[in-house]
Amino acid sequence: MKTEYDKDVDAAYIYVNYPLNTGAVKKTIKVDEHIFLDFDENNKLLGIEILDASKVLRKEKLAELEV
Repeated sequence: MKTEYDKDVDAAYIYVNYPLNTGAVKKTIKVDEHIFLDFDENNKLLGIEILDASKVLRKEKLAELEV
């Protein structure tokens, strides 16, 4: 597992499988306005995207994740 935070777009990504191969994500499910789950063709969770991460996650955690 790997996590990243891009402060320029205020988004965090939690990779369940890293690295993701190009085109691996076949389906994305919106949990709410901030959380999106990415799945492969076998419905295996590949990653979790968190938008507006500075509003959702603690600032200390974001500093640890920053790319």
